[in-house]
Amino acid sequence: MTSALVVPSLSKRIAAEALGSALLLATVVGSGIMAERLSAGNIGVALLANAIATGCALYGLIMMFGPVSGAHFNSVVSVVMTLRRELAWRDLPFFLVAQVVGGLAGVGLAHAMFDLPLLQHGVKVRSSPGLWIAEAVATFGLLLTILALKSQARTIVASAVALYITAAYWFTASTSFTNPAVTIARSFTDSFSGIRLADAPAFMAAQIIGALLALALSNWLFSDRAA
Repeated sequence: MTSALVVPSLSKRIAAEALGSALLLATVVGSGIMAERLSAGNIGVALLANAIATGCALYGLIMMFGPVSGAHFNSVVSVVMTLRRELAWRDLPFFLVAQVVGGLAGVGLAHAMFDLPLLQHGVKVRSSPGLWIAEAVATFGLLLTILALKSQARTIVASAVALYITAAYWFTASTSFTNPAVTIARSFTDSFSGIRLADAPAFMAAQIIGALLALALSNWLFSDRAA
């Protein structure tokens, strides 16, 4: 006899999204701080360390929390999954809030680990058409990766997402934020991975555009697949 699939409760899914987002941001910000301190001013080395740490953490977090919440940790991923009717509209606001709150908690945790003021605001200017294009491209690629592989084994999805984000740190001018919740959280750190709060809305708009383009393309490109 095949046992029925048990869907985790909403409270467990929200907790998974919040905790996963917190650990992701602690990794992004914490590894950026550590990399900047140890790289002796070599920005390339610092970015490489930051990218590797983020990619490795993403793999582990997706493997850990995927069975509970789907391991979105990303506002546009949750929106796209809602548009695909794979996440209920009534659950979407809880996912979005959990991702933002978790991300902010992760930033605070990173600051605490490195003996920095918990409350900061980003001052790093990230504002140009090239950066906005980069964010749209990075988010487009991430969502297309997820949508193309989401029916595969979790190890495949986790590996592909981790590898894509690690690469996107380097091939995009924006270093691949790809996530409105992450963008909001990173606007509250004055560190290597920070962004000026005034620059965040344009990044988020570009991310939404990239995600919607990926959704539209995937609906056509993969439409012949068996359900």
